[in-house]
Amino acid sequence: MITAGDFRNGMTFEEDGNVLQIVEFQHVKPGKGAAFVRTKVKNVITGSVVEKSYNPSAKFPTAFVERRDMEYSYSDGELYYFMDPESYEQVPISANELGDSFKFVKEQMICKVCSYKGKVFAVEPPNFVELQVTQTDPGFKGDTATNATKPATLETGAEIKVPLFINEGDMIRIDTRTGEYMERA
Repeated sequence: MITAGDFRNGMTFEEDGNVLQIVEFQHVKPGKGAAFVRTKVKNVITGSVVEKSYNPSAKFPTAFVERRDMEYSYSDGELYYFMDPESYEQVPISANELGDSFKFVKEQMICKVCSYKGKVFAVEPPNFVELQVTQTDPGFKGDTATNATKPATLETGAEIKVPLFINEGDMIRIDTRTGEYMERA
């Protein structure tokens, strides 16, 4: 059991059948009245974020979310197969559990597969990936206004904005959390 007074960022707990993760928390001691804990919590299954206040003595059962490193093997229609590198077990995961950042993942990349009580609810790709630019328009000399960007298609099919000096065939590093270009690899 965990009390609301012991909340820390990243902790997971159960409330009303939902698994919640603390995004932000703040202990509030008003001049009048009782103290309380103001939090911003994320439902790890649905991804929704809400703000809630708790009594510091309220108790909740701790939720253990399992995060396992698995290698993305291949896709077969709506199912994506991940392999456990220790047991070589293949785990199929449906497309709706992958999330938007999965568009930056290519085969043989290691991802974190998140599950709660055996049910997979999310796949977290690495924070930074290196991918090749397969299609982009050439940048023109002198066309360098402040922070000018152009669209580029990557080897996984994802489209992002890159600086004008990036050409087809270049390897670039991308932050999968924001989907932004970081640097040349």
